[in-house]
Amino acid sequence: MSFAVAFQMDPMEGINIDADSTFVLQLEAQARGHALYHYPPRLLSLRDGRLTARARRLEVKRERGNHFRLGPAELIDLAAMDVILMRQDPPFDMAYITATHLLEHVRDEVLIVNDPIAVRNAPEKLFATHFDGLMPPTLITSDRDEIAAFRKEHGEIIVKPLFGNGGAGVFHLRPDDDNLNALVEMFTGPGREPIVVQRYLPEVRRGDKRIVLIEGEPVGAVLRVPAPGEARANLHVGGRPEKTGLTPRERGICAAIGPALVEQGLLFVGIDVIGDYLTEINVTSPTGIQEINRLDGVKLEAKVWDAIEKRMAERGRKPG
Repeated sequence: MSFAVAFQMDPMEGINIDADSTFVLQLEAQARGHALYHYPPRLLSLRDGRLTARARRLEVKRERGNHFRLGPAELIDLAAMDVILMRQDPPFDMAYITATHLLEHVRDEVLIVNDPIAVRNAPEKLFATHFDGLMPPTLITSDRDEIAAFRKEHGEIIVKPLFGNGGAGVFHLRPDDDNLNALVEMFTGPGREPIVVQRYLPEVRRGDKRIVLIEGEPVGAVLRVPAPGEARANLHVGGRPEKTGLTPRERGICAAIGPALVEQGLLFVGIDVIGDYLTEINVTSPTGIQEINRLDGVKLEAKVWDAIEKRMAERGRKPG
């Protein structure tokens, strides 16, 4: 028997087949003979302790404009799945958190990648603060006096939302910029969450490095170089991917966080490093596989599935 694999994710129509990491994970799973299912998180239902999803059988192929086919909708008991990949994009909001609580009902029966409890407990900008000496000077607060004091100390700063993603809402403020108060009001007013303020790292002009870790070990990296006049290196806002390796400092960062990732069940993780500093640990829906594959001539999705199948074997379940 093959594994029954459910992908909890956004609509297949919106996938960029040349960049999306989930898409190549699906291709690899299909090539290994696993049966694929797709459902969006809004179609999860918990009734009397039984977790279901209105899902569809999924077939994928690397053909632009014709990259997937979905079968008819069926109500599936998620406890009957072998593997669930939680791959919907952030933001890490209450809907996302609720999905982790729902999936927790089947985590003893099903291998969930990444573990929903660990995902819930590891917001990407907060999780990194638990590792001393790895981050740049960072302040997380809603206190305007603290923010003003931090800016006075460090001068040039970055301000970003605590639960943002994809570079959205990231602002680079120079010492003479008078927009700080307006940004603090914008971020802390509606949502009430604190904001993240960091010392600006000029090394970002040379690139923001995404490093992919599988079972706590680094397996590849891509340098994302920002476009001229842009402080963000995210690829979807114009960043350019470049081939890269790992420095001794970056290997040290991976070694420092790797054991915690394994302990918490975070099988597939992407971290962001600027210069010598860790800025984020991405556990929700890490990306970067396809860029690294093209630049390094590797196939990281195979490594992810090797790790998944190893975990399934440890649970006493193997594909036929």
